[in-house]
Amino acid sequence: MTTPDTPALLPGLAPADPPAPPPAPAAGRASLPRRLWRGRPEDPRWVRPAFLGLLLATGLLYLYGLSASGYANSFYSAAAQAGSRSWKAFFFGSLDAANAITVDKPPAALWPMALSVRLFGLNSWALLVPQVLMGVGTVAVVYAAVRRRSGPGAGLLAGVVLALTPVAALMFRFNNPDALLALLMSVACYLVVRALEDGRTKWLVWAGTAIGLAFLTKTLQAFLVLPALALAYGVCAPVRPRRRLVQLASATAALVVSGGWWVAIVELWPAASRPYIGGSQTNSFLELTFGYNGLGRLNGEETGSVGGGGGAGGGQWGETGWDRMFNAEVGGQIAWLLPAALILLAAGLVLTRRLPRTDPARGAFLVWGGSLLTTMAVFSYMAGIFHQYYTVALAPYLAAVVGMGAAALWERRASAGASLTLAAALTATAAWGYVLLLRTPDYLPWLRWLVLVGGLAAALGLVFAGRLGRRTALAVAAAALVAALAAPAAYTVSTVREGHSGSIVTAGPAGASMRGGGPGGARGGGFPGGGMPGQGQGQGQGGGDGQGRNQPGGGLPGGGLPGGGPAGGGLPGGTLPGGGTAGEGGRTGGGAGGMGGLLDGAQVGSEARELLETGADRYTWAAAAVGSQNAASYQLATGEPVMAIGGFNGTDPSPTLAQFRQYVADGRIHYFIGGGTGGRMGGDSGSSAQIASWVEARFEKVTVGSATFYDLTCPTSTG
Repeated sequence: MTTPDTPALLPGLAPADPPAPPPAPAAGRASLPRRLWRGRPEDPRWVRPAFLGLLLATGLLYLYGLSASGYANSFYSAAAQAGSRSWKAFFFGSLDAANAITVDKPPAALWPMALSVRLFGLNSWALLVPQVLMGVGTVAVVYAAVRRRSGPGAGLLAGVVLALTPVAALMFRFNNPDALLALLMSVACYLVVRALEDGRTKWLVWAGTAIGLAFLTKTLQAFLVLPALALAYGVCAPVRPRRRLVQLASATAALVVSGGWWVAIVELWPAASRPYIGGSQTNSFLELTFGYNGLGRLNGEETGSVGGGGGAGGGQWGETGWDRMFNAEVGGQIAWLLPAALILLAAGLVLTRRLPRTDPARGAFLVWGGSLLTTMAVFSYMAGIFHQYYTVALAPYLAAVVGMGAAALWERRASAGASLTLAAALTATAAWGYVLLLRTPDYLPWLRWLVLVGGLAAALGLVFAGRLGRRTALAVAAAALVAALAAPAAYTVSTVREGHSGSIVTAGPAGASMRGGGPGGARGGGFPGGGMPGQGQGQGQGGGDGQGRNQPGGGLPGGGLPGGGPAGGGLPGGTLPGGGTAGEGGRTGGGAGGMGGLLDGAQVGSEARELLETGADRYTWAAAAVGSQNAASYQLATGEPVMAIGGFNGTDPSPTLAQFRQYVADGRIHYFIGGGTGGRMGGDSGSSAQIASWVEARFEKVTVGSATFYDLTCPTSTG
């Protein structure tokens, strides 16, 4: 069957869905539940139940043990809490309800969480269920896009691949902005695929709108796919060249409006009456966008960052190069089916090479495959801050390419070329899965042999699939799917069985995705150059229990660092910059977490919480602390605004010493929290260091457990 838009579709690529039949008379219509269960009348009866089952299974998988992550990334949780208390904080994405400073991203990803917290109160489920819903939504969007070109079977395969990608299972259960970004970019690709079918402007305009909203989620990362999408539409759209240009211009306008309205308001708003723009050095969102969150990520020159500079070979954020997505730090997160995706993408483009320019099947390969390749290229060579979990952006593109490519070749399996290509893709997957599993040799050692032997056997069956009977061929296909998905599925199960907290999290079992390649590479990717103690990721992952508390044996397997303190220990010698001691994981009684509170927050004991809560309603800020993670921990524990001096890294010039002294003189801040000096990386001349030195020299010190507070209402006699 063909449509006017697809005059010569390949046998392996299903045509676009035919027009729905006219509605039946009202008296003969099925009930709404029955229509939802049955789906489209022209579909086989199994399609809609299978799709709904996929969504239900994905939701249940991602919801499993969700509360084990506690507040997850306390940086964003504190901002969501602030947004639930103050509409001004909600709009700007402030870290605290008193609007001292914003997070270092635009606020779109915070809005669903803040609304959820406003409705259901501050708890793990209120913060993380919105991310789970985004994950289920992304699976649904990828399914819908793939089935339009390749049929429901291909759509289901793409959805399963996406749901079982380890880094997707991680980030759709975590409160970083990446979950919303992945959803919006998937929507944008789906809309461009729709536009390629009929050339209607509205689809492109909506695609531009989705990318604009993605910009308000994670700034310039949303633009990585623009070259691929523009090229695909510019080449394949079924309209005249002049109209294509007008349509692309309209989509660009929609992008600018949907992403720029918030930026314009922030830039025009008087700086004195809004929070400081966190992550910037000049209190400008545009500087943040094009500097720290923009070009700085590419060249490693992020002013105010803790380090970068991957350069031509590597640096503090890992090795750069064409193989970065496959290395020991990243491979276990996303790369399980990446070799197969590249093979299937090439096969899809070869199969469609002789079709008309406007063929939407080729356009779909260009949209999803181009997005995969451009995003991979940027991630592979960016020299600035790079975390393994960024690769969740690749998951929808990879899943779509696998679904479309496998379906195209399977339908043509009678051809020797198609069957051999399918076998090659599975062989590459099995061999690569064996290599990835070998990187964690103590993790299910039998699984790597099952993947390798089972995959090679199924690949041999695929070579002859075109000559087999239907049932036998389907059995071979089922064996191939099991072999291809067993390893990422196991990593995904390991991911959802553990809580994750802090700023740097990774998927998979303990020991996977080691950064630094040696004992310095703490579980979870660690700090640049090889991890920092105290950076927990939940039980079995660096010792954290999901609520900011370390468990015995935290840090590296076996506890502490080589030559360092005992189980749960901090830095070698037994102490942390934040004041914690070995055996406490550096996060007890209020001591700071990894890197003195830079990467993770503090556990706030009951005495410390009571101290800050007493009389807090008389102050604008119950306390001030250097670094956003440290401040966020106390804010989440007390429910009171806590000023984050210097923003996330403690290197933002906000507030200045003069401003802070005025706040103190006006009686607006009660306590200054000592320790947590990760933000003093800017040197003793930075604002945070100046403020800390000024406070320590002039105000009375109060020690609660291992935490130190300075009462800013009680100057010393010499102060």
